[in-house]
Amino acid sequence: MHDKGKDNAELVRFYKDQIQNNFFRFWNNAVDRKNGGIFNCFNNAGTTLVSRNKYTWSQGRFVWVWSKLYELSEGRVLSLDMNKLKEDLERTVRFLEKHVFMQNGNCVFLTDETGNWIESNPGKGFDTSFYADCFIALGFSAYAKVFEDRHYAELALRTYRQIDKRVKQNSLRSEPYPIPKGYKFHSVPMIMLNVTEELALTLEKLGDERGEEVDRDSCYYMKEIMEVFYNDKEGRVIETIGPEGVILNNVLCRHVNPGHAIEDMWFVMDLAGRKNRVDYIDKAARGVKSAIRMGWDNEFGGLLRFADVDGGKPKGERTGDLYETLILDTWDTKLWWPHSEMLYTTLLSYSLTRDEEFIALYNMAHEYAFNTFPDDDNKTGEWVQIRDRGGNPINKVVALPVKDPYHILRNMILILELLKQKQLI
Repeated sequence: MHDKGKDNAELVRFYKDQIQNNFFRFWNNAVDRKNGGIFNCFNNAGTTLVSRNKYTWSQGRFVWVWSKLYELSEGRVLSLDMNKLKEDLERTVRFLEKHVFMQNGNCVFLTDETGNWIESNPGKGFDTSFYADCFIALGFSAYAKVFEDRHYAELALRTYRQIDKRVKQNSLRSEPYPIPKGYKFHSVPMIMLNVTEELALTLEKLGDERGEEVDRDSCYYMKEIMEVFYNDKEGRVIETIGPEGVILNNVLCRHVNPGHAIEDMWFVMDLAGRKNRVDYIDKAARGVKSAIRMGWDNEFGGLLRFADVDGGKPKGERTGDLYETLILDTWDTKLWWPHSEMLYTTLLSYSLTRDEEFIALYNMAHEYAFNTFPDDDNKTGEWVQIRDRGGNPINKVVALPVKDPYHILRNMILILELLKQKQLI
């Protein structure tokens, strides 16, 4: 845990060590250096690879992470083998370009290790989740920005436009949890804000004027989040809006997803900071505090996966929806990714507002996360990512049967970048 007044350099050293000696150690051993991409269908402990299939969602995330590790190594913030990082990246982007795109322009959700398509839900088709397309676009965008590669910038833009078309046609697929007819899910503008932010910056760096259009889309999604999905009275990010824009008294509309809200608020603050939207920065900072207040488990510590708007177990009428079942069955689990998002978002919030409360919230997240998630003897270098309410490891699939390289490494990378830019602590 780090207290205010300690030198920035101490925190930089801490996160550099975490990345280089723990997480990179694990994921470097998971790279498929024959075909490209990574193997990440591990058990929760990270000790057994249970499948060599590849979820393209995770492959796109891997490209994003490896591109940023290359960039930080190039800037001498990290000391990793840049040639190997680049080789891994080139092999992976070629694998994805060759194997993930269907004739309709959508991305396949699941392949085997050599790129053959697999129906994750037999009979339901190959392009079952637009989130996979979003992470392919994010990965290609990061790669294109770091290596100034116009070809992969073009592929990222093409992928984004195909996603955008489906958003406008209201024809998104998001299995295994499809959006119920008539409902709006916060996760859609949230991921679209993330994709457009990153893609716009990539195109801007390459001097591509089409970045201005993508930037306008980014501002549109930021406004939708802060004006439609944000409750000013409570400072709450609303996860689900019912038909006709009504917030119903059911589990779907009443539930809070603390990790989602915290993560999205840094998306908003990132763009709002560049656009000088102090009003949105202030609202987003309040949203971070609200999400932590509603989601923090005062009995056992840590963020609950889901909570009710009034705290505790989600309540309300039942609709029988699959996502509703997930909420009620897993609400009290403690997952790795909301805590890593809280680490970064509280530091970013402090850097933008200088509100001392965010230092205390960062310390709270740091103490819980690093006392709870790392494996006991640092055998793997990774976190045991899924825990029960008391913090004990459980073998339970969360969304996908994978161990994912994205959130922890992404947040630690962003923390390093933030600490290098600003004197925070």
